Amino acid sequence: MSVGPELARKIRWRLAIPTILFMLLSSLDRVNISFAALKMNAELGFTPTQYGFGAGILFVGFLAGQYPSILLLQRIGMRRWLGGCAILWGSCAGGMAFIDSHLQFYTLRVLLGFAEGGLAPGIVLYLSQFATERERATTFATPMLAIPLSIIIGGPVSGWLMGTSFAGLSSWRWMFLAEALPTILLGFAAFFYFPDRPGDARWLSDSEKNWLARNAANTSAKAQRNDWTVLARPIVWTSALLWFCLLSGAYGIMFWLPQMVKQMTALTPFEIGLVNALPWIGVAIGIYANSAHSDRTGERFWHVGLPAAVTAGAILAAAAFGPGIPGLIALFVAGLGLGAAQGAFWALPTSLFTPATFAVGAVAINIAGSGGGLVIPHLMGYLREQSGGFGGPTLLIASMLAAATLLVLLIRLWLFDRPADAAAPAR
Repeated sequence: MSVGPELARKIRWRLAIPTILFMLLSSLDRVNISFAALKMNAELGFTPTQYGFGAGILFVGFLAGQYPSILLLQRIGMRRWLGGCAILWGSCAGGMAFIDSHLQFYTLRVLLGFAEGGLAPGIVLYLSQFATERERATTFATPMLAIPLSIIIGGPVSGWLMGTSFAGLSSWRWMFLAEALPTILLGFAAFFYFPDRPGDARWLSDSEKNWLARNAANTSAKAQRNDWTVLARPIVWTSALLWFCLLSGAYGIMFWLPQMVKQMTALTPFEIGLVNALPWIGVAIGIYANSAHSDRTGERFWHVGLPAAVTAGAILAAAAFGPGIPGLIALFVAGLGLGAAQGAFWALPTSLFTPATFAVGAVAINIAGSGGGLVIPHLMGYLREQSGGFGGPTLLIASMLAAATLLVLLIRLWLFDRPADAAAPAR
């Protein structure tokens, strides 16, 4: 039946791309702290360790909120779940404008993380009702474009807002308010836009709905009991460790690159935002191009492992080159490889899940992977404070990405050859 390719394009434009807006604002509200820190740390007296702890403690809430959020999604449906989450995290992000102490900083970061915790796995679970095996990597990777876009767009915007003020507020306080408002508005819009399942989508024909019922990656038409036995499979936890390594690289760049650039140059906050956007342009290109290539070829393993190795080398090269054109090129290559590895990742473990195990397995992987955001920013802050520079943090990130390559080899040579995984379509 020829409905497949046309339906995939319709789903991409109607669902996958709109979810980018929510993922984009979620990422922006989470990472704009790296720009606020350019002035907030001095104004509130935060040390590098306190800032790193506050940047990372968001992930305590982020990890704690994932399973409750997904269970809520299964109970109330996409429209109400996404709308409620967006309004809640937007309110927390805006509340950052009013902090006066590190305890308030930590508290709001935890609450923000809890509100956002289930967003990424929830979107993967939701889109799995609409994605087929052939478009698995591209469908799951499309919302991930929001992360680099939030920095490509949000970096210069945050830098520009840091050079302005409103109603007598400090520039970093005004930035938090200005960037939280769109999230709250889109939260209300979500109540009216998203169908809860394919059968509720008025823009799908009956033949398209029937085709999805037979071919979707997650063909469950109604809520069912989750199968928690999937957590006993080694592939789940090895994939979780792999995701931890990949996200550690992203969070290291995300939370510390603006301060690295500030220490090495005399650029303004707006100019730092432009430099900070460079690797994330590479991430966006890598996510889209590599996920599409992985879908065309059906190969999953080397589409993750090889880019991770390239990224590790490029990060070391960027640190060695320092300011200048060679260093900027190395940063771009690092972003390209990081995006390529992340863009192809989710097609690998999700090919093993059934409708009953999908939510449990995907959230377990994302919880463990998101632990990188809890550990890495704080550890990088500690290493920087001890050494006075960024040499130690750079080696840490490069090592995590090299480990990711080794984990891909382990998954390919051992876990996917085990009898329980023999039916997996990845190759």
